[in-house]
Amino acid sequence: MKPVLHNGQLTTWMDDRGFGFIQTSGNSQKIFLHITAFKHLNRRPQVGDFIYYQITVDKDGKVRACNASLKENTSKLIPYSSSSAAPTKFTSKPRAKYLSLVLQTLLLSIIPGLGSIHLALTTGNRIPLILYPVMSLITFILYRDDKLRAKQKQWRVPEKTLHLCEFMGGWLGAFVAQRKLHHKSSKVSYQVVFWIIVTFHIVFWLVWIIIKTKLITQV
Repeated sequence: MKPVLHNGQLTTWMDDRGFGFIQTSGNSQKIFLHITAFKHLNRRPQVGDFIYYQITVDKDGKVRACNASLKENTSKLIPYSSSSAAPTKFTSKPRAKYLSLVLQTLLLSIIPGLGSIHLALTTGNRIPLILYPVMSLITFILYRDDKLRAKQKQWRVPEKTLHLCEFMGGWLGAFVAQRKLHHKSSKVSYQVVFWIIVTFHIVFWLVWIIIKTKLITQV
């Protein structure tokens, strides 16, 4: 008997852990899907993707998907056209995402950047000006390495190590990595700690600027 081929939509996907759940129309049951269930992949699965799959039952009686593949959404494909308008539509969305990421990064770095510059000008201490870009680069590399390890099912970079690098000044690089690599951006517990670190840095420099401004005005 030929196995039945099902299809449904990926409603939950935790990329850092490599699994999620498929929801079929008219059925409240969610089917467990692991990254190893795919026969071949050209990209990582994302929430909203439509999945073709077969069903299997493991030793514990848990229903899960197997022999899965991504279903191409033809409604999103842009037909070829010799006119100059087609390439513009095709590239507008990635360009908008890139500009949005640049703007968000600049907004997050304004207060720490001004505080670091102010510290360097008033005390001659240039450590933050050096530490922020260096640690951001190191943290971005660690994120990329951890994502590759997750794909290859190797030992992962400990989350404590990532958070320590973020706290030491690499949080801006972590922010870019989360948006660019789609890594560690959907795990709630991780995001809570990450944004506490970001808030600490921003509040620290904001208080520094306010205190120094008041001292200058009182002189």
